[in-house]
Amino acid sequence: MAHDQHPDGSPDDRRDSTEPTARYRVNVPLRWSDMDAYGHVNNVQFLRLLEDARVIGFEDWFGQDRSVLSEGILVARHEIEYLAPLLFRVPPIVVEMWATKIGGAGFDLAYEVRDGRPSAEGGEGDVVYARAETTLVLYDFATSTPRRMDDTLRAMLRAHSGEPVPFRWRRR
Repeated sequence: MAHDQHPDGSPDDRRDSTEPTARYRVNVPLRWSDMDAYGHVNNVQFLRLLEDARVIGFEDWFGQDRSVLSEGILVARHEIEYLAPLLFRVPPIVVEMWATKIGGAGFDLAYEVRDGRPSAEGGEGDVVYARAETTLVLYDFATSTPRRMDDTLRAMLRAHSGEPVPFRWRRR
């Protein structure tokens, strides 16, 4: 595993490119109200889909007794690349997610929003609708400051870590 540092001197853990990506998959239902005037899921609603996946995933990753959400975490950044229009349908979409950068007080979470239906079910196969990345910062609301990541949380994130998001525009 390669180790770099953030500007604040904290470690930046990245999975070595020879290791396989450990992606977590969660089904997320669409809502009728997610559609816009063009009949597809509105770009802003993708943030809600990612949040829903994150909440479900974090409970599974960290458990109910030690939820990262209840201890304090803030979204510092979102980046989304839309790849195909997502039309409303009753079957849920699949969101795959994994940690990409793990620092001293935060981490990046990567996502792929996928169809998830086999083409035999009437879908178009496993279409990737969007790729995204969210930077999350552990936060102490009592002191209004970021808080350091403990070794248990770091180990859990490493167990779900993988390659950086393959954004198309970054290859230009």
